[in-house]
Amino acid sequence: MRNKHRLVRAGMVVLLVAGLGACGGGTNGAAPGTGSGGGTGSGGQGAPPRPDGVSGVRADVRHLSRQTTAATRPHRVTTCTPATRQVKHTKRSGRTKKTWYSTEHYQDCHKTTRGTESYRRVIRPERWCVKLDDVNGDPKKDAVWYRVTSTTYHQALGADARARLRFTPTGTGC
Repeated sequence: MRNKHRLVRAGMVVLLVAGLGACGGGTNGAAPGTGSGGGTGSGGQGAPPRPDGVSGVRADVRHLSRQTTAATRPHRVTTCTPATRQVKHTKRSGRTKKTWYSTEHYQDCHKTTRGTESYRRVIRPERWCVKLDDVNGDPKKDAVWYRVTSTTYHQALGADARARLRFTPTGTGC
């Protein structure tokens, strides 16, 4: 009976995986999110960045500093108390069996809440962004913001106002 349940469960998993694979759509071996989608996102954002990078004319750069706020959370401490438990011992000798019990001492530890603690909660992480025109040579793709690393941001910041840039973004939008 147990093996029958295993076979049924395995069959259900195979059907589920096949169904989810069929729902994935026809990306024809492309990575998820790199297919030819329709339209642009809000704010004039284009398609997600390609893994090999993007190029275009530098339009603007933007640095958003990290924002934090004061917050409190429960302060958790580990509390241990001594405890005992009965342990059963068994010894066999031929046809006879001897059983006895002993008391084992141990520490019973668990987390408890004791007051509150203050910390800085991050509302917005630090971001560096570059805005490109003529993305990948397409004059219709203008004013597309890309999130970049600090190094790429500083290179773009030092470049001329309409310099041609090529970099690999970490994300889109800013």
